[in-house]
Amino acid sequence: MSGIRKMFDAAPPDAINLGLGEPDFNPPELVKEALFQAVREGFNKYGPTRGIIPLRDTIAQIYEERYGPASRDNVLISVGGSEALAVAALTLYEAGDEVLVPNPGFVLYAQHARMADARPVYYSLKESNNFLPDMDELESKVTRRTTALIVNSPSNPTGTVFPRRVVDKLVDFALRHDLTVVSDEVYDQIQYLNEPYSSFWGRLDKVIIVNSFSKIFAMTGWRLGYMLGDKDFLTEADKIHYHLVACPPTPPQIAALKGLQEAEADVKAMVREFRARRDFIVKYLRSIQGIRCVEPTGAFYAFPSFDWGVTDVEAAHGLLQRGLLCTPGSAFGPLGKGHLRFSFANSRENIGKAMTILSEYAHDIE
Repeated sequence: MSGIRKMFDAAPPDAINLGLGEPDFNPPELVKEALFQAVREGFNKYGPTRGIIPLRDTIAQIYEERYGPASRDNVLISVGGSEALAVAALTLYEAGDEVLVPNPGFVLYAQHARMADARPVYYSLKESNNFLPDMDELESKVTRRTTALIVNSPSNPTGTVFPRRVVDKLVDFALRHDLTVVSDEVYDQIQYLNEPYSSFWGRLDKVIIVNSFSKIFAMTGWRLGYMLGDKDFLTEADKIHYHLVACPPTPPQIAALKGLQEAEADVKAMVREFRARRDFIVKYLRSIQGIRCVEPTGAFYAFPSFDWGVTDVEAAHGLLQRGLLCTPGSAFGPLGKGHLRFSFANSRENIGKAMTILSEYAHDIE
């Protein structure tokens, strides 16, 4: 079990939760109503394995308008982004393959590689480099067994968005070494850079995009995501997907379609609030003795480091005893040691209370 889930399960019910990556918003009203209407009108049966055609068509249209050519044949609807990541791994990796995995990075990447009997090889995202990849280090990690490069922008846990110049370098790197890029873009609409978001779709042939409706429509419990890939890859991925889940749930697909068509204003309002919370929590974190914090440029996580003479696990447990739930950085890989992840997907009032607890803990432990 991941360190995130262990901390969540150990938390008292009244703890301030800055641990899980889950928006504190509810889905937009029109998305909820679309779900209710789908249920009332009888859309409660099995659907197509790859997902309903109108949703796949709409996703393809969005990606074609923003990034590059796409059709419904490039889209597979999954049971959350997590299932899409697992299907991608089980389809792509063979026994003995090596997979370049970000460190720190989302907890599932390395485990999915191991499930496919492949070997995760960590590449560094260091605070000193604003959590951006070091291209020289990446070059040193490639061997004849290297199959894929996993990227995650905006990043969980660091909150970093890869700017266009970095995406360009990673595309060139993947092309030179004939690697498949598996790009986790589930936070793509939650970014604070003053430039258009740069997806890996349309940049190279060997690319798999994983995305989700959980974050943008605050529907984490509905478990709905999707992947994009070339037609040949999806033909194989469809087999794994079918034997895992048969098909994605039907009513949430109808609701997600409504959201893509009409909920843009709701999403933008949520992102504006996340930006305000980002500014609030970063300012507070930087005022606390012993803490350094790179300003996140996307998602809803701050990933500060600290120098208090305790481990990140000890610090997280010490804060939990005081009523603040956060996640130890080492849950995301070896380079996460000495960091804590705080989700600012919570009210400003609760974030303020959480920072008071953190400040008092830092004072007491110094």
